[in-house]
Amino acid sequence: MSASMVARATVRAVSKRKILATRAALTLTPSAVNRIRTLLQDKPEYIGLKVGVRTRGCNGMTYTLDFTTQKEQADEEVLQDGVRVFIEKKAQLTLLGTEMDFVETQLSSEFVFNNPNIKGTCGCGESFNV
Repeated sequence: MSASMVARATVRAVSKRKILATRAALTLTPSAVNRIRTLLQDKPEYIGLKVGVRTRGCNGMTYTLDFTTQKEQADEEVLQDGVRVFIEKKAQLTLLGTEMDFVETQLSSEFVFNNPNIKGTCGCGESFNV
């Protein structure tokens, strides 16, 4: 499938945000684009990042991020500003209208999914339910 986990990801439920039809299932902030580009710059064998969901955590589901060498048939491809993100089939409906950001603080650096589809999250923000 792909290499080991790339990074941690946090989930935030976004209230009162309309889901707007866009050309891509997922939009990337400039910060996310720059981080993905940095992660891939010395790894020519990988074509992008793959976003998936797994059943785990105290609230049901969590996102996974991995490097990928190929696009699977059921993957949704998001191409933005020269970087490629592939969304596994199982994650596609949970990500519609989501913005993927990359946030750095003094204590952490992580991808953050600002997702209007989420009904609840756990206290730590790593798992969610829809």
